[in-house]
Amino acid sequence: MKKVLLVDDDRDFVEATRTILEEKYDVEVAYNGNEGISKARKEAPDLIILDVIMPVEDGFTAAEEISKDEQLRKIPLMLLTSFGERMMKETNIPRSRGTEVASDDYVEKPVEPDVLLERVEKLIGG
Repeated sequence: MKKVLLVDDDRDFVEATRTILEEKYDVEVAYNGNEGISKARKEAPDLIILDVIMPVEDGFTAAEEISKDEQLRKIPLMLLTSFGERMMKETNIPRSRGTEVASDDYVEKPVEPDVLLERVEKLIGG
């Protein structure tokens, strides 16, 4: 079974998304960028789903680290976030950061379960 690493600080979102993904995938979770990078090195997932707006290390910073890491940069990366909607209200991360970060997919929250599964399957298969 393929492994997905879900990195998001919203525990309710993590649990709901984990339930959806566990229908087809083995799911590991982390709650901030630093923990996500550490788990990615340890678990070697087939896909990393990374939220952008998180404490400790935001998703853009974590994505940059992943892209520079020999071991991690081959892993497909999906940025999953409400960044576009929340950016002006809740964070000082410039919107331009989103265009600077290389990712294999970029999905806005909220995302329908079947759409999420379809996008994950497109990246790593079932």
